[in-house]
Amino acid sequence: MSKSPQSTYPLRLPRSVKAEVERRARADGISVNQFVATAVAEKLAVMNTAAFFAERRKRADFVSFDRLMKRRRGERPQADDKK
Repeated sequence: MSKSPQSTYPLRLPRSVKAEVERRARADGISVNQFVATAVAEKLAVMNTAAFFAERRKRADFVSFDRLMKRRRGERPQADDKK
């Protein structure tokens, strides 16, 4: 017997939210379950993207960035621009 790649979760929504989800799902031609699963996946993607950029911001060299942005137009990259 193989395990299903999916799991279930009983979800309680306020009536107004559920009604809107049903309306939107119907308009998109998908099930409420598919709508909710997609919404959760989209939210996770947003959160992961924010974490991705926050982690990279910690490593940013803003002094070098400012120097690079002040460079005159058309000036070729300098050797210390690459790190």
